[in-house]
Amino acid sequence: MEIRSVGIVGAGQMGNGIAHVFALAGYEVLLNDVNPEMLGAAIATIDKNMERQVSREKISAADKAGAMARIKTSATLADLGPCDLIIEAATEREEVKNAIFAGLAPHLAPQTILTSNTSSISITRLASRTDRPERFMGFHFMNPVPVMQLVELIRGIATDRETYDTLMEVVRRLGKTAANAEDFPAFIVNRILVPMINEAVYTLYEGVGSVKSIDEAMKLGANHPMGPLELADFIGLDTCLAIMNVLHDGLGDSKYRPCPLLSKYVEAGWLGRKTKRGFYDYRGDVPVPTR
Repeated sequence: MEIRSVGIVGAGQMGNGIAHVFALAGYEVLLNDVNPEMLGAAIATIDKNMERQVSREKISAADKAGAMARIKTSATLADLGPCDLIIEAATEREEVKNAIFAGLAPHLAPQTILTSNTSSISITRLASRTDRPERFMGFHFMNPVPVMQLVELIRGIATDRETYDTLMEVVRRLGKTAANAEDFPAFIVNRILVPMINEAVYTLYEGVGSVKSIDEAMKLGANHPMGPLELADFIGLDTCLAIMNVLHDGLGDSKYRPCPLLSKYVEAGWLGRKTKRGFYDYRGDVPVPTR
């Protein structure tokens, strides 16, 4: 099956990045969000990020103009129904994702492939709540989407070969690389990455090091481009906590117990960069550690 049109549910950090790369690759994109203000902000962000690519000579001005013209927006979920491919990129809560797929169901074209950008939730379980589990897959992009080269492809137990082959071709056309992951909690990247972040939070919680010393140690001692606490703020502490809970619940191993300090930050609403406070305070000119 050839994919020509792509619907994206959720215009946040991941959704606008996904729209960005699909439009540049020549797909017709319909971006949806329940909040019309988010749609306006997403278009502005995509425009700014593409302009940065033009200034760095990664793309031409004509490439940008063509891509921006291919992105349309809608606050009505039903409008996405005729798209060949739909990518759900909403918040990492299973009940929200199930509600989105239920809302789409009456409006879907017979050929439409459904996918989720979930970073941890069971693809088999999400697919089982739809009318097309054989045409359902995990399609997990890395953040920031225009920069990161990897896409995790996750088949549910019912996913058919044609759906998998179609999405492999989409990844190739995007100029990215696919990693095939089995449908186990958090897949590959977050199964390894987020427990490392959680351990960094435990290191802070137990007083082994400060925010600054932990991040500097991992950047200078392990050659990581970002420290784990800085990275947690970038991902979103609520997302990190959600992934740890999925790992802990799904695998039943105490090594995946979320750090109480991570839970405390989320309870405070200090979710990282998106709320201006997390392990760093971003309200000034320079981020300042909060512990």
